[in-house]
Amino acid sequence: MISIIISSVNKANLQQVSENIDATIGIPFEIVATDNSKGQMGICEVYNKAMLRAQYDFLCFVHEDVLIKTNNWGQKLLALFEQDPKLGLVGIAGSSYKPLAPSGVGGVGAYTHYHNLIQSFKYKKEKARHAYHNPGKQRLAEVVCIDGVFMATTREIAEEFMFDEITLKGFHGYDIDFSLSVSQKYKVAVTFDILLNHFSEGLFNDVWMEENLKLHNKWNKFLPIKACKLTAEQIFFIEKNTFKNFIDELIKFNYPITTAIKMLWKNRRFFQLNSKLFFKLKFHIFKKYIKSKPSLASYIW
Repeated sequence: MISIIISSVNKANLQQVSENIDATIGIPFEIVATDNSKGQMGICEVYNKAMLRAQYDFLCFVHEDVLIKTNNWGQKLLALFEQDPKLGLVGIAGSSYKPLAPSGVGGVGAYTHYHNLIQSFKYKKEKARHAYHNPGKQRLAEVVCIDGVFMATTREIAEEFMFDEITLKGFHGYDIDFSLSVSQKYKVAVTFDILLNHFSEGLFNDVWMEENLKLHNKWNKFLPIKACKLTAEQIFFIEKNTFKNFIDELIKFNYPITTAIKMLWKNRRFFQLNSKLFFKLKFHIFKKYIKSKPSLASYIW
Protein backbone atom coordinates (compact mmCIF):
# COMPACT_ATOMS: atom_id res chain seq x y z
CA MET A 1 0.00 0.00 0.00
CA ILE A 2 1.35 3.38 -1.05
CA SER A 3 0.55 6.99 -0.21
CA ILE A 4 0.96 9.14 -3.33
CA ILE A 5 1.97 12.67 -2.31
CA ILE A 6 1.36 15.50 -4.78
CA SER A 7 1.84 19.26 -4.62
CA SER A 8 -0.91 20.49 -6.92
CA VAL A 9 -1.20 23.73 -8.87
CA ASN A 10 -3.67 22.54 -11.53
CA LYS A 11 -6.96 20.77 -10.72
CA ALA A 12 -7.25 19.23 -14.18
CA ASN A 13 -3.75 17.74 -14.01
CA LEU A 14 -4.44 16.39 -10.52
CA GLN A 15 -7.66 14.75 -11.68
CA GLN A 16 -5.94 13.22 -14.69
CA VAL A 17 -2.99 11.78 -12.78
CA SER A 18 -5.28 10.50 -10.00
CA GLU A 19 -7.34 8.55 -12.53
CA ASN A 20 -4.15 7.30 -14.19
CA ILE A 21 -2.73 6.06 -10.89
CA ASP A 22 -5.99 4.32 -10.06
CA ALA A 23 -5.89 2.51 -13.41
CA THR A 24 -2.23 1.45 -13.28
CA ILE A 25 -0.90 1.07 -9.74
CA GLY A 26 -2.34 -2.39 -9.05
CA ILE A 27 -2.37 -2.18 -5.23
CA PRO A 28 -4.27 -0.21 -2.57
CA PHE A 29 -3.24 3.44 -2.47
CA GLU A 30 -4.28 6.91 -1.42
CA ILE A 31 -3.70 10.31 -2.99
CA VAL A 32 -2.46 12.91 -0.52
CA ALA A 33 -2.74 16.12 -2.54
CA THR A 34 -2.10 19.66 -1.36
CA ASP A 35 -3.56 22.65 -3.18
CA ASN A 36 -0.53 24.88 -3.67
CA SER A 37 -1.92 26.77 -6.67
CA LYS A 38 -0.98 30.13 -5.18
CA GLY A 39 2.55 28.97 -4.37
CA GLN A 40 1.95 29.78 -0.72
CA MET A 41 4.32 27.03 0.45
CA GLY A 42 7.64 25.75 -0.82
CA ILE A 43 7.60 22.15 -1.95
CA CYS A 44 9.66 20.99 1.05
CA GLU A 45 7.00 22.34 3.40
CA VAL A 46 4.23 20.81 1.31
CA TYR A 47 5.85 17.38 1.37
CA ASN A 48 6.67 17.45 5.09
CA LYS A 49 3.09 18.35 6.01
CA ALA A 50 1.66 15.78 3.60
CA MET A 51 3.74 13.04 5.22
CA LEU A 52 1.89 13.67 8.48
CA ARG A 53 -1.43 13.10 6.71
CA ALA A 54 -0.33 9.94 4.86
CA GLN A 55 -1.56 6.65 6.30
CA TYR A 56 0.63 4.07 4.53
CA ASP A 57 4.22 2.96 5.13
CA PHE A 58 5.41 3.57 1.56
CA LEU A 59 5.42 7.08 0.15
CA CYS A 60 5.71 8.20 -3.46
CA PHE A 61 6.24 11.89 -4.23
CA VAL A 62 5.03 12.54 -7.78
CA HIS A 63 4.57 15.59 -10.00
CA GLU A 64 1.00 16.04 -11.16
CA ASP A 65 1.89 16.55 -14.85
CA VAL A 66 2.68 12.89 -15.50
CA LEU A 67 0.97 9.77 -16.81
CA ILE A 68 2.37 6.42 -15.71
CA LYS A 69 2.52 3.90 -18.57
CA THR A 70 3.46 0.74 -16.64
CA ASN A 71 0.68 -1.47 -15.31
CA ASN A 72 0.96 -2.82 -11.76
CA TRP A 73 3.82 -0.43 -11.08
CA GLY A 74 2.96 -0.31 -7.39
CA GLN A 75 3.73 -4.00 -7.02
CA LYS A 76 6.99 -3.59 -8.91
CA LEU A 77 7.99 -0.69 -6.66
CA LEU A 78 7.28 -2.47 -3.39
CA ALA A 79 9.15 -5.55 -4.63
CA LEU A 80 12.32 -3.47 -5.02
CA PHE A 81 12.25 -2.47 -1.35
CA GLU A 82 11.39 -6.01 -0.24
CA GLN A 83 14.31 -7.46 -2.19
CA ASP A 84 16.88 -5.04 -0.73
CA PRO A 85 16.51 -3.80 2.88
CA LYS A 86 19.30 -1.27 2.24
CA LEU A 87 17.32 0.45 -0.51
CA GLY A 88 16.14 3.86 0.67
CA LEU A 89 14.98 5.88 -2.34
CA VAL A 90 13.89 5.03 -5.89
CA GLY A 91 13.30 7.25 -8.92
CA ILE A 92 13.14 7.05 -12.71
CA ALA A 93 15.96 9.51 -13.46
CA GLY A 94 19.19 10.31 -11.65
CA SER A 95 22.97 10.36 -11.57
CA SER A 96 25.60 8.18 -9.92
CA TYR A 97 27.96 11.17 -9.49
CA LYS A 98 27.20 14.54 -7.91
CA PRO A 99 30.03 16.89 -8.84
CA LEU A 100 31.87 19.33 -6.67
CA ALA A 101 31.00 21.92 -9.31
CA PRO A 102 27.43 23.30 -8.96
CA SER A 103 24.99 21.41 -11.16
CA GLY A 104 21.58 19.86 -11.37
CA VAL A 105 21.02 16.20 -10.51
CA GLY A 106 24.30 15.28 -12.22
CA GLY A 107 27.19 16.88 -14.04
CA VAL A 108 28.01 17.35 -17.70
CA GLY A 109 28.85 14.04 -19.37
CA ALA A 110 26.96 10.84 -20.06
CA TYR A 111 28.99 8.46 -17.91
CA THR A 112 26.81 8.76 -14.82
CA HIS A 113 23.29 9.58 -15.99
CA TYR A 114 20.47 7.05 -15.74
CA HIS A 115 16.94 7.75 -16.91
CA ASN A 116 13.88 6.11 -18.40
CA LEU A 117 10.91 8.33 -19.16
CA ILE A 118 8.93 9.81 -22.02
CA GLN A 119 9.86 13.48 -21.98
CA SER A 120 7.32 15.91 -23.35
CA PHE A 121 7.98 19.63 -23.59
CA LYS A 122 6.08 22.61 -22.24
CA TYR A 123 8.61 25.41 -22.72
CA LYS A 124 10.52 24.21 -25.79
CA LYS A 125 9.06 23.50 -29.22
CA GLU A 126 10.25 19.92 -29.35
CA LYS A 127 8.50 16.60 -29.92
CA ALA A 128 8.12 14.16 -27.06
CA ARG A 129 10.84 11.52 -26.93
CA HIS A 130 11.73 8.44 -24.95
CA ALA A 131 14.66 9.59 -22.84
CA TYR A 132 16.48 6.35 -22.05
CA HIS A 133 20.04 6.09 -20.83
CA ASN A 134 21.33 3.05 -18.99
CA PRO A 135 25.12 2.78 -19.36
CA GLY A 136 25.31 -0.16 -16.96
CA LYS A 137 22.37 -1.96 -18.63
CA GLN A 138 20.77 -2.60 -15.24
CA ARG A 139 17.15 -2.96 -14.14
CA LEU A 140 18.03 -1.06 -10.96
CA ALA A 141 21.00 1.32 -11.09
CA GLU A 142 22.54 2.71 -7.91
CA VAL A 143 22.88 6.50 -8.00
CA VAL A 144 23.37 9.34 -5.50
CA CYS A 145 20.68 11.76 -6.74
CA ILE A 146 17.30 11.32 -8.37
CA ASP A 147 14.96 13.76 -10.10
CA GLY A 148 11.90 14.89 -8.17
CA VAL A 149 9.37 13.94 -10.84
CA PHE A 150 9.03 10.52 -9.13
CA MET A 151 10.56 9.71 -5.73
CA ALA A 152 9.59 6.63 -3.72
CA THR A 153 10.71 5.79 -0.20
CA THR A 154 9.44 4.43 3.10
CA ARG A 155 7.70 6.45 5.77
CA GLU A 156 10.48 5.57 8.23
CA ILE A 157 13.20 6.96 5.96
CA ALA A 158 11.20 10.05 4.98
CA GLU A 159 10.58 10.89 8.63
CA GLU A 160 14.24 10.28 9.48
CA PHE A 161 15.52 12.82 6.95
CA MET A 162 12.55 15.07 6.08
CA PHE A 163 12.76 17.77 3.41
CA ASP A 164 14.86 20.81 4.31
CA GLU A 165 12.24 23.57 4.34
CA ILE A 166 14.62 25.86 6.26
CA THR A 167 17.27 26.05 3.52
CA LEU A 168 15.08 25.47 0.47
CA LYS A 169 11.90 27.54 0.55
CA GLY A 170 11.01 27.38 -3.14
CA PHE A 171 10.46 24.65 -5.71
CA HIS A 172 13.99 23.64 -6.67
CA GLY A 173 16.78 21.57 -5.18
CA TYR A 174 14.56 19.58 -2.82
CA ASP A 175 15.07 16.35 -4.76
CA ILE A 176 18.87 16.58 -4.82
CA ASP A 177 19.03 17.58 -1.16
CA PHE A 178 16.76 14.73 -0.04
CA SER A 179 18.64 12.25 -2.25
CA LEU A 180 22.02 13.23 -0.83
CA SER A 181 20.67 12.96 2.71
CA VAL A 182 19.28 9.48 2.14
CA SER A 183 22.43 8.35 0.30
CA GLN A 184 24.51 8.92 3.44
CA LYS A 185 22.85 5.86 4.99
CA TYR A 186 20.87 3.97 2.33
CA LYS A 187 21.02 3.09 -1.34
CA VAL A 188 19.45 5.47 -3.85
CA ALA A 189 18.51 3.98 -7.21
CA VAL A 190 16.88 4.46 -10.60
CA THR A 191 14.49 1.73 -11.72
CA PHE A 192 14.01 0.80 -15.36
CA ASP A 193 10.85 -1.22 -14.64
CA ILE A 194 8.57 1.82 -14.47
CA LEU A 195 7.87 4.17 -17.37
CA LEU A 196 6.02 7.47 -17.22
CA ASN A 197 5.34 10.43 -19.48
CA HIS A 198 6.41 13.76 -18.00
CA PHE A 199 4.65 16.66 -19.71
CA SER A 200 7.15 19.40 -18.83
CA GLU A 201 10.91 19.72 -18.89
CA GLY A 202 13.03 21.28 -16.17
CA LEU A 203 13.01 25.08 -16.10
CA PHE A 204 16.47 26.39 -15.30
CA ASN A 205 16.25 30.10 -14.50
CA ASP A 206 17.65 32.59 -12.01
CA VAL A 207 15.33 31.29 -9.27
CA TRP A 208 16.66 27.78 -9.85
CA MET A 209 20.23 29.09 -9.69
CA GLU A 210 19.61 30.85 -6.37
CA GLU A 211 18.30 27.63 -4.81
CA ASN A 212 21.12 25.63 -6.38
CA LEU A 213 23.73 27.90 -4.80
CA LYS A 214 22.10 27.36 -1.41
CA LEU A 215 22.14 23.63 -2.00
CA HIS A 216 25.82 23.55 -2.92
CA ASN A 217 26.80 25.72 0.02
CA LYS A 218 25.06 23.22 2.28
CA TRP A 219 26.67 20.11 0.76
CA ASN A 220 30.02 21.52 -0.32
CA LYS A 221 32.16 19.73 2.26
CA PHE A 222 30.67 16.36 1.26
CA LEU A 223 31.05 16.73 -2.51
CA PRO A 224 31.81 15.09 -4.84
CA ILE A 225 29.72 12.03 -4.00
CA LYS A 226 29.64 8.96 -6.22
CA ALA A 227 28.09 5.52 -6.41
CA CYS A 228 30.15 4.32 -9.36
CA LYS A 229 33.70 3.74 -10.51
CA LEU A 230 35.16 6.57 -12.55
CA THR A 231 38.65 7.09 -13.88
CA ALA A 232 40.60 10.21 -12.98
CA GLU A 233 40.17 11.35 -16.57
CA GLN A 234 36.39 10.94 -16.42
CA ILE A 235 36.16 12.89 -13.15
CA PHE A 236 38.35 15.64 -14.61
CA PHE A 237 36.09 15.85 -17.67
CA ILE A 238 32.89 16.00 -15.61
CA GLU A 239 34.16 18.58 -13.12
CA LYS A 240 35.77 20.81 -15.74
CA ASN A 241 32.78 20.90 -18.05
CA THR A 242 30.23 21.13 -15.26
CA PHE A 243 31.99 24.17 -13.78
CA LYS A 244 32.26 25.77 -17.21
CA ASN A 245 28.54 25.26 -17.71
CA PHE A 246 27.97 26.78 -14.26
CA ILE A 247 29.89 29.91 -15.32
CA ASP A 248 27.79 30.20 -18.48
CA GLU A 249 24.63 30.00 -16.37
CA LEU A 250 25.89 32.65 -13.94
CA ILE A 251 26.58 35.02 -16.82
CA LYS A 252 23.19 34.31 -18.40
CA PHE A 253 21.44 35.17 -15.14
CA ASN A 254 23.59 38.29 -14.57
CA TYR A 255 25.42 37.07 -11.51
CA PRO A 256 28.58 39.09 -10.72
CA ILE A 257 32.04 37.64 -11.27
CA THR A 258 32.50 37.57 -7.49
CA THR A 259 29.92 34.77 -7.25
CA ALA A 260 32.01 32.64 -9.61
CA ILE A 261 35.28 33.41 -7.80
CA LYS A 262 33.79 32.66 -4.38
CA MET A 263 32.45 29.33 -5.59
CA LEU A 264 35.81 28.42 -7.11
CA TRP A 265 37.61 29.17 -3.83
CA LYS A 266 34.99 27.28 -1.87
CA ASN A 267 35.71 24.38 -4.21
CA ARG A 268 39.49 24.58 -3.98
CA ARG A 269 39.47 20.83 -3.41
CA PHE A 270 39.73 20.86 -7.20
CA PHE A 271 43.46 20.84 -6.33
CA GLN A 272 43.04 17.29 -5.03
CA LEU A 273 41.28 16.16 -8.19
CA ASN A 274 43.85 17.67 -10.51
CA SER A 275 46.48 20.27 -9.66
CA LYS A 276 45.93 22.12 -12.94
CA LEU A 277 42.14 22.16 -12.83
CA PHE A 278 41.79 25.00 -10.34
CA PHE A 279 43.97 27.34 -12.41
CA LYS A 280 42.27 26.35 -15.66
CA LEU A 281 38.89 27.17 -14.18
CA LYS A 282 40.08 30.45 -12.70
CA PHE A 283 41.34 31.53 -16.12
CA HIS A 284 38.07 30.38 -17.69
CA ILE A 285 36.06 32.60 -15.33
CA PHE A 286 37.98 35.72 -16.30
CA LYS A 287 37.91 34.86 -19.99
CA LYS A 288 34.15 34.28 -20.10
CA TYR A 289 33.24 37.32 -18.03
CA ILE A 290 35.50 39.63 -20.05
CA LYS A 291 34.01 38.29 -23.27
CA SER A 292 30.48 38.88 -22.01
CA LYS A 293 31.27 42.21 -20.34
CA PRO A 294 34.38 43.84 -21.90
CA SER A 295 34.24 46.69 -19.38
CA LEU A 296 35.44 44.23 -16.76
CA ALA A 297 38.84 43.97 -18.42
CA SER A 298 40.20 47.23 -16.97
CA TYR A 299 38.86 46.33 -13.52
CA ILE A 300 40.38 42.83 -13.51
CA TRP A 301 43.73 43.72 -14.96
